[in-house]
Amino acid sequence: MTVHDITSAIENIAPLSLQEAYDNAGLLVGDSSDTIRGALITLDITEAVIDEAIALDCNLIISHHPLIFSGLKRLTGQNEVQRCVAKAIRNNIAIYAAHTNLDNVEQGVNGKLADKLELVQRRILSPASESLCKIATFVPGLLVQKVREAMFDAGAGKIGNYDACSFNSEGYGSFRAGENTHPFVGQQHTIHYEPEVKLEVIAPRYKLSEVIEALKSAHPYEEPAYDCVPLMNRWDRTGAGMVGNLASETDVRDFLLKVKQVLKVPVVRHTAIVKTTIQRVAICGGSGSFLIREAINAGADIFITADVKYHEFMEAGGKLVIVDAGHYETEQYTKELMYEIISKKFPTFALHISKVTTNPIQYL
Repeated sequence: MTVHDITSAIENIAPLSLQEAYDNAGLLVGDSSDTIRGALITLDITEAVIDEAIALDCNLIISHHPLIFSGLKRLTGQNEVQRCVAKAIRNNIAIYAAHTNLDNVEQGVNGKLADKLELVQRRILSPASESLCKIATFVPGLLVQKVREAMFDAGAGKIGNYDACSFNSEGYGSFRAGENTHPFVGQQHTIHYEPEVKLEVIAPRYKLSEVIEALKSAHPYEEPAYDCVPLMNRWDRTGAGMVGNLASETDVRDFLLKVKQVLKVPVVRHTAIVKTTIQRVAICGGSGSFLIREAINAGADIFITADVKYHEFMEAGGKLVIVDAGHYETEQYTKELMYEIISKKFPTFALHISKVTTNPIQYL
């Protein structure tokens, strides 16, 4: 088992291309081809977490928050990040982070939090835009089904809750095969006209290379023609936050007590209780105050997130309840999520969830 084998299980769910521009997810220390004996999953990496990995004989640590967020100019042990990197290198421990890429998928950080809060009828709160491409290719009519199915199998053709979506139009293609070619139809040096079907499908950008490779492998032509066009459409399978419903209307104070219990936090900060009962709940694990307006527009009665600033609380405007339940607290189940993703693919692999509490915030 290699680093790549383990981390690819996460990237199949949350590709690195979905991380935000400011982020630094991925392999931060080590070689992707290194053989792994065991892996430790954590929210943050501290020296205590690395010591735990050494004690458990784990030579891979998978964290949610990247240990290295901005560039390192020296390794002199002047701060904890430098000491952690140096200790990991000395002990041949690879370090990998799945951060905003795991935030930005349906079955990611917010999906897990929604499970814990028992939300139903869920969707991404702020769907990503410019995340889709339209791919068109031109195939002899009798073979179009083979190419279509190959592209579907590679991840194309999904629109909302529908799959196997495509559009087909008939026409004629022309080409002239040159020297050193082996045309599927037609002859060298002669213009050939072939009845073809123009096959169009939509695919997420992070799947584009796989879909194109599938197209080429299934296509009968030696040099298949295809177009890739970026789309402005919003895609509801990726993006920030999540919104859903409780099974029934619930007393807002009872729900706040449930939030405290589920997130294991002694206190939550919130705006004025403007509704006695609630049903529609918006969430964003970690720092999500940038989604307050989206939560209001989605008709949420309450928005649960963390790191809300004083003036940001005022954006509630009496339209919903904003709850700051803590950064660590709203993301703590990410460890459980990553464990489930990896163990599902590698059930016998030595995988551990860190027992070190890395939350730097204490309550009195």
